[in-house]
Amino acid sequence: MVLGATGALGRGVVRAAVAAGRRVVAVGADRAELAALRVLHPDADLAIRTTTIATDVDARQLAASLRREERPLAGVIDAIPASPGRGRLIDQPADVLRETLETDLLPHLSAARQLIPLLAETKRGGSYVLIGGPGSDAAWLNYGCRSVAAAALRMLANVLHDEARSLNVRVQMLSIGTPVRGESQCAHQCPEWPSGFEIGRRALQLIDRDRPGEFAGPVVHFARSGAHDAGRVESAAAQTTTKQSVFPDVPTFLKTLISDDRNEVFRNDIP
Repeated sequence: MVLGATGALGRGVVRAAVAAGRRVVAVGADRAELAALRVLHPDADLAIRTTTIATDVDARQLAASLRREERPLAGVIDAIPASPGRGRLIDQPADVLRETLETDLLPHLSAARQLIPLLAETKRGGSYVLIGGPGSDAAWLNYGCRSVAAAALRMLANVLHDEARSLNVRVQMLSIGTPVRGESQCAHQCPEWPSGFEIGRRALQLIDRDRPGEFAGPVVHFARSGAHDAGRVESAAAQTTTKQSVFPDVPTFLKTLISDDRNEVFRNDIP
């Protein structure tokens, strides 16, 4: 199951699952976008669910419909997109942060509270993968509220990881340190940003637990592999290696001179 299937990231995750020959349940709020997904994948075993997951009631209704249809799940990938708001935290009233937490954090909790027990019912050792964006480790410049919400989502993954053990369900966050490239090209998108398809393939690996001996903690850092990975540098916790960076142009090189504790993007970037 893919939550947030009509977002820039969710569409890529669905595409990766379909390419792998998976049965997919795509969940999103936009009926037209879900219909477009079906058109894009006419031969796929793709079921769509039009629903907004904002509250416990929404998530409970989704879980109930899946139980009625007797459609067991092998895993859930939570790609619910974050809100587009930006701005400095100290320039905005506290209500803005409250609203951000309500839209960017609580829906993930509502979904998890209903779908983790649903995974446990299948007794197949299911996996639940949340996908987290920039700001969870270090502040994202000019995205103060989203940085706080991203950090809270990271802690939510840690807590759910521990709590779900008793249900034989593995909960992990796939942490993405940059914005995500959309399906269409945009002037402000950087070539080193990962695509939704790449992230989807990595999330599926976590669902399948197909890397024996891999770090199985609550947070897994996404690391790109391939010729366009300009600086494949990941922490030791992510169990990756570091290689010398090769920069395709001067602007890309200059971006690396920005302090590591900031991630600045432009207005049209896709988070």
